[in-house]
Amino acid sequence: MENNRNFFLAIALSFVVLLGWQYFVAAPQMQAEKVRQEQIAAQQAATQSQTDAQSGTVTSPAGNSAVVPGVQIAGAVPQTTAAVLAQSVRIDIDTPKLSGSINLTGGRIDDLHLNDYRETLDKDSDTIVLLSPSGSATPYYAEFGWVAGSTDIAVPNANTVWSASDSAKLTLDTPLVLSWDNGAGLKFIRTITVDKNYLFSIDQKVENSSDAAVALYPYGLISRHGDIKTSGLYILHEGLIGVAGDDGLQEVDYKDLAESRIETPAKSTQGWVGITDKYWATAIIPPQGQSFQPTFRYSEVAGKPAYQSDYLGDAVGVAAGSSGSYKTALFAGAKEVAVLDAVQSTTSAYNFDLLIDWGWFYFLTKPMFAVIDYLYGMFGNFGVAILLVTVGVKAIFFPLANKSYASMSKMKMLQPKMEEIKKTFADNKEGQQKAIMELYKNEKVNPLAGCLPILIQIPVFFSLYKVLYITIEMRHAPFFGWIQDLSAPDPTNIFTAFGLIPWDPPSFMILGIWPLIMGITMFVQMKLNPAPTDPTQQMIFNWMPVIFTFMLATFPAGLVIYWAWNNSLSILQQATIMKKHGAKVEIFQNIKDSFSRKKKPE
Repeated sequence: MENNRNFFLAIALSFVVLLGWQYFVAAPQMQAEKVRQEQIAAQQAATQSQTDAQSGTVTSPAGNSAVVPGVQIAGAVPQTTAAVLAQSVRIDIDTPKLSGSINLTGGRIDDLHLNDYRETLDKDSDTIVLLSPSGSATPYYAEFGWVAGSTDIAVPNANTVWSASDSAKLTLDTPLVLSWDNGAGLKFIRTITVDKNYLFSIDQKVENSSDAAVALYPYGLISRHGDIKTSGLYILHEGLIGVAGDDGLQEVDYKDLAESRIETPAKSTQGWVGITDKYWATAIIPPQGQSFQPTFRYSEVAGKPAYQSDYLGDAVGVAAGSSGSYKTALFAGAKEVAVLDAVQSTTSAYNFDLLIDWGWFYFLTKPMFAVIDYLYGMFGNFGVAILLVTVGVKAIFFPLANKSYASMSKMKMLQPKMEEIKKTFADNKEGQQKAIMELYKNEKVNPLAGCLPILIQIPVFFSLYKVLYITIEMRHAPFFGWIQDLSAPDPTNIFTAFGLIPWDPPSFMILGIWPLIMGITMFVQMKLNPAPTDPTQQMIFNWMPVIFTFMLATFPAGLVIYWAWNNSLSILQQATIMKKHGAKVEIFQNIKDSFSRKKKPE
């Protein structure tokens, strides 16, 4: 029993250390680093000259420098997005899910709002701004074009002013057609369409009326500037991302790219490149089956860090008197599972569903989401779906849990005999262990039988945790009562008397109702077993629910509700099995014992 208890204790302590490190050490360090980077960026912006701002450059996929429009402004201080948008002629984007505009200068898609999502629960709050123009506080845009095979061929660049009809507007039913003539026999035509799933299609056509053939290399890039806020959790990737054929999934953190400056996966005929946040993403999908070179780059523009995901395709030969074309797709929107699956089906983008960070247990995580999403569609409440899935998981593992709790019940019934052995061999540890093992053998009890089922369930628990944390479907999803956003922490706090005391307590004094319920259920579950005889172990077990309660208080409410519900089901299950096997359920006595002073065993 002692070995079994120590095994459980080691697992629990490891979990406490991991969560504690994230909560008390890693999170404050990340916040301090964030503040430091903001101060450095502010100092750089203050000392950046007007000349520097007007000559800001980024690297094109072909290795050439291209002037970035939008940084040619007075001084290095960013303008408001509205002011930048007013400086250029634009074509409106108007779909049920998207609104914004395309800049005729450079033909960039650099102004995009997600109509279905808002910053807060307030219906009047601003919609999510995904893309912003260069020159604003947070530039983030997509650009497409050609790189010439020789320097004497003029191709459109970031400063090119494209032509469009006076009534041009991009909607689900009306494509946008842009054109530009280089004056030397090449006419560039770009047709942009958009569908209901945040998917843009960019068809680039070149008409060659000159008397010589040309070779042009198609490229696409997504560029993002500034100090980018991330959640900072190790279970979630936020940064540059892509899939490159046999090289598989590429995940590049902002910090790592700033150090390496450039990362170049192997050339591929399948895949895509982009930038991802927790809930939103942009990704360029070259035509699958055609060779392209993906690259992730870091540079600085107007004193700001600039991160870029791009690709360069193989040359498209355009003979004299003929035309050539190249078609690319751009996803820019919310990472809804059904939407990403639809995009993958439409474009044949290889492993496009990996734009969502399903994690190591992909084979468990995605099916688990499918079940939750199905139940959500049936009952209309994500919280109810979580509760039902928890019941389902408990049912699947019932045989293992039954074996585990049965073994624990037998171990509990052997407790008096084990105490007698300890007294008999008080000064002989070797004899004590031998006698205990003999007792296990005679009673046909396996002390590790209660541990194995728990270890098997760890991947399932982590997968469910992952699903609840990363999926946008839970964002701003209400439960019941005061929980109006399952992706946010419980808004109540006992240290403010649930809002009656008007003060803002420090982060370690945030404790809502659901975290408190979770802590109580965890405490009761632990008290189903007799208190450890070792005072140190007893103290650790008594304080563990308190530590978990405060640590989980800042977690999304959906996770805390799941944990509390799972604990409640485990209490009911364990108590029932213990009674079935003749073991006494002494919860209240164990609680009383844990708070009473006991003499140390002789």
